[in-house]
Parts: sequence; C-alpha cells; structure tokens
Amino acid sequence: MDAWIGLMSGTSMDGIDAVLVSFADQRVRIHGHHSAPYPDTIRQRLVNLSQNHGTPDELGELDHCVGALFAEAVTELLEKSGLAASQVRAVGSHGQTIRHRPDGGTPFSLQIGDPTLITERTGITTVADFRRRDLAAGGQGAPLVPAFHKAFFSDRGEDRCILNLGGIANLSHLPADSSRPVTGFDTGPANALLDAWCRHNTGQAFDMDGTWANEGKVNQPLLSDMLSDAYFQRPPPKSTGTEKFNLDWVQTLLARHSDVAEADVQRTLLELTAITIAQQLPQQPGTTVFACGGGANNPVLMRELQRACSPCKLTTTNHIGLDPQWVEPAAFAWLASQTLQGRPGNLSEVTGAEGSRILGAIYQA
Repeated sequence: MDAWIGLMSGTSMDGIDAVLVSFADQRVRIHGHHSAPYPDTIRQRLVNLSQNHGTPDELGELDHCVGALFAEAVTELLEKSGLAASQVRAVGSHGQTIRHRPDGGTPFSLQIGDPTLITERTGITTVADFRRRDLAAGGQGAPLVPAFHKAFFSDRGEDRCILNLGGIANLSHLPADSSRPVTGFDTGPANALLDAWCRHNTGQAFDMDGTWANEGKVNQPLLSDMLSDAYFQRPPPKSTGTEKFNLDWVQTLLARHSDVAEADVQRTLLELTAITIAQQLPQQPGTTVFACGGGANNPVLMRELQRACSPCKLTTTNHIGLDPQWVEPAAFAWLASQTLQGRPGNLSEVTGAEGSRILGAIYQA
C-alpha cells in the first residue's frame, strides 16, 4: 500500500483531523482516521492571535505547540491503524491558518504548526506551507482543494459542485464537459460566524445539530445588511477567512439593528450561509452539490441549503465514496504526493496564479 497522511485544521480552529489514505485507480481509499480537539487554552490563544491580539513570542510559542499537536495526531493515527511510520510515504500538513491576506500590495497567508517537529517526532517526511508558492505566482493561495476535487470527483455524466462547509465555505464546480474549466472560490462564511456567535452567547463551541438556530427566526433587515457586504458580489478568484468574517463583523452590523433576539441572530447567520452559497452556485441545470466539512453534519443548515439551492440536488460526499469529514485532510495528503512527484498542486484558473505550480516545502525525514 502506498500510504500517505493528511493533516487539516481549518478556520473553525476546533482541532486536528488526520487521515491515512492511498490513491490508486482514480480512487481515494481511507485506511484510518483520527480527530484531536485543541485544548481549550490553545484554541483561545489561536483565536486571539488570529484577531491580531498577540506578540512575536506568542506566534513562536503557538507555532511550536501546534506542530507538536500535529505530530501527536500522526502518532495516534498510526497506533490506531497498526501501521509503522516507515510504511508512510509522507505527511501533508495544511497547518493552522492564523491570517489570510491575499489581496493588496503585500499579499500573504500565514499557517503555523512547525513541520520540522512533525518530521522529527514521527520520522516521516512532511510537506507543508502549500499556499505561499501560489501567492508568489500572483494567486490567492486558496482554495487549493479544487485540484483534488477535479482529480477524484469529476464525472462525465453530470455537472458537480463540491461544497466544503468549514469555517469558511468553498465551492468547486466540476463540469461534465472536460473542455470547460474547473472553477472554485470561497463563497464566504459557513460555520465561522455560527460558531463565534454561539460561543459568545452560550459558551458552547458550536450549535449542535443547529438546534439553537432552529429556535430563532430570520431577521430580514439584518440579513439584508449582511448580504450587502461587497465580498459576496465580488467575482472570483477570491478567498477569505476569519480575519474578515468574525464576531466583530457581526457586532458591527448588530449596532445598526436594535433588539434582535440572540437566537434570531443565529438563525439569520445560518440563512446568510445558505443564501450566499446558493447565489454563487453556477447556473447549470442538473448540477448536483456534494457537501463536506463539519457543516454537512448540521441538519438545519443542510435543510436550508437544499431549499436555497433548489433546483440543484444537495447531498454529501458520502455518495461519491468519501466521508465528508475526511475530504480536506485527504486533499492535503494528495497535495503532498503531488509535490513529491514534482507535479502541480494548484489550478491557476481557480486561484488566479500565473500558471500551474509545484506547491509546498519538503522536510525530509
């Protein structure tokens, strides 16, 4: 078995997903998986740092701490899977995004989680820092997963969209006609605002099954104000993160709307996610949308997405052979394999880069 490990911690900053995979015959095979939540103190420090509340010492300490936690996740995955480190070709680590600023005169995207610690503590070659080469080539540095979606989920029988519902939602459009380009971009918030508002008001990390949102009602004036944000009308290539869509963004808007009940805000944020995704779907009859990421487990969000996205059919990536939770870490395992084989990992038509590029830095075991 040609085994690879993918590591992912997204904009929700809730923990690490690790997956053991192989790639053969145009299929992704999962041989093991493991999830490790961040300790509460680490998570809060990461959130604070991502909102510019930190020092160089804090950045350096968290880079080390997160790298050590990533290495621990790999070790635990190997123990669960009964595989030796020597049997794994490489680890592909996305890292933990702290800041994503792809626009302007000095574009950058910062991911922490020291990959040298992963290599040293696991004995496995690690590939990391995937975004920067695309940024250097004039791209957004994100999303990078559409190349993986294209490789494994395209189908000549139907137009497909792969919809990742992480902290931020990103969309890949895979036309049935292979002569048409794949497109992809971040549509805006998925779980980031829902989680932030829930945590701020209830102390819970997220709204389990969308129960709290389901108790509220959409506040139309607030929703209209949210939808007026210029990001939603901006054409791709585009990408975003929690440096824009965060609790401060919500509270700034709420200052213009008095007496909105807390549950109504939660329901309105869920509606914002559903509508902004639906409005940015390609207008192609017969398209099937396959959801993945944590939001695919929220039945209220999925219900409202199905309503908003009609007549498109909405389902999950389970129906095309990959559990929604493991799509993104599997993608970074595949990106590591592309790097070590000297093959491009980006789609320039998605990111806006000047061309295809081999992504990532290799930390040899």
